[in-house]
Amino acid sequence: MRARQIMVTLLVTATLAAAGCGRPAPEASEDPAVSAAPTAPDGCPLGPAPKRALRGLWIASVLNINWPSASGLSPAQQQSELRSLLDEAVALRFNAVFVQVRPTADAFWPSPYEPWSQYLTGTQGADPGYDPLGFAVAEAHARNLEFHAWFNPFRVSMQPDVSRLAAGHPARTHPGWIETYDGRLYYNPGVPAARQHSVDAIMDAVTRYDLDGVHFDDYFYPYPVSGQDFDDAAEFTAYGAGRTLADWRRANVDAFVQAVSARVKQAKPHVRFGISPFGIWRNQGTDPLGSATTGLQSYDAIYADTRRWVKQEWIDYIAPQIYWTIGFPAAAYDVLVPWWSQVVAGTRVQLYIGQAAYKIGTTTDPNWADAAEMPDHLLLNRQHPDVAGDIYYSIEELLDNRLGFADRLRTEFHANPALVPASPMISGTAPGAPGAVTASRVTGGVKLNWNAASGSPAYYAVYLADGAGCGIEAARNLLGTVRGRTFTDPAPPPVGQVTYYVTALDRTHREGTPGAVTLR
Repeated sequence: MRARQIMVTLLVTATLAAAGCGRPAPEASEDPAVSAAPTAPDGCPLGPAPKRALRGLWIASVLNINWPSASGLSPAQQQSELRSLLDEAVALRFNAVFVQVRPTADAFWPSPYEPWSQYLTGTQGADPGYDPLGFAVAEAHARNLEFHAWFNPFRVSMQPDVSRLAAGHPARTHPGWIETYDGRLYYNPGVPAARQHSVDAIMDAVTRYDLDGVHFDDYFYPYPVSGQDFDDAAEFTAYGAGRTLADWRRANVDAFVQAVSARVKQAKPHVRFGISPFGIWRNQGTDPLGSATTGLQSYDAIYADTRRWVKQEWIDYIAPQIYWTIGFPAAAYDVLVPWWSQVVAGTRVQLYIGQAAYKIGTTTDPNWADAAEMPDHLLLNRQHPDVAGDIYYSIEELLDNRLGFADRLRTEFHANPALVPASPMISGTAPGAPGAVTASRVTGGVKLNWNAASGSPAYYAVYLADGAGCGIEAARNLLGTVRGRTFTDPAPPPVGQVTYYVTALDRTHREGTPGAVTLR
């Protein structure tokens, strides 16, 4: 994702004006405290931040970008690294991680379809000595983080030599499935058997692990490289059926997306399927339905008809990578967020925004050197109710606290936890109220206990009523979530009468009625 974005930045910056170009001030107040503050039906102020927002982090494994940090680490070292990353995500009140588990037609689990990933041991096909995907899912859920398994659909290798792949690799046993392009190997999306293989490999993980989501980023057909052709002429002749080459390629990707969607919903209806595409579908100058941008068009360049996937509701969410600044001439953040909001409007598809944490403090655009740039993105999002959250690439750059942005999250934008939004595409039933809620002052805080709620509770949320008498509606009252039935408030209220509420949520994030306890 990062290497590809460097290339795309060069494409869009071709239209950038002088380095000193400015950007308009955000329409919202610079101070989130004075942004629009809606109220609940009972008149209780809810505050500027929503109670529900997906807060996600990408964790990349390809080329050992994030985790594991190097190939060949011992199982204990790999596990320690991931625990540390997840702990830091929780400390910043994130609620979801998107972990790359199939970076190059290989696997972070014992797959019957593809070999163990080389990014685990340094040797493709070598057993790492434990199940990294199983471990990662368990550790994320122990912290009540959603776990979205991130798969690359068609990339086979970051190098072009088939003989360097593990013995028995599908690309070696089915040489007709692959193409070499730009020094890498790819499964050809125009080969039906290759598409089916990728679907089957992905579904093996879906059926065997307790995933919350299946996730693709922006890689479908490879990004175009000047002077090179993706050689699928034979397949086009065999399967093109009178279409243009471009339409046929888009149809191949569409068929793949539809197949994954159908298989996921059939196997596990509660698992969300989402895609994080390149931020531009088409430019308005090419298509009146497009955005007022002048950058690379994913519809034409990589044959990804992302707008159609939303309109047809083949996916549960879309998270466009809007990796540019407010006012950027070729592809302005403040142009693309409202455009994507309009795309999802009237559908049941949720919109998250892919944020470029890796660009904070860089010189790719002078605005990235401004500490207010990324906070302004979040303030602008609040003007568009269809924006249901953000995902940051990648976890390490976010945790590096570039220009103090992680501090801003901790103290301001993520000052309170947030619940994951329930998906309109997925049915669910809210559990009943937890029973017998108790609270007692203990060393280190106030400890709450409760009995299990009826129904199918997946986790519980704990709230502390504020002085205005507001309960579970106000985001600022949410103290945290937990998968067990005990919770300690580490910052207890002063002595006096206070009320805690505990609610149960099912795994689709439907919230039941609260159980309450008054502490005197």
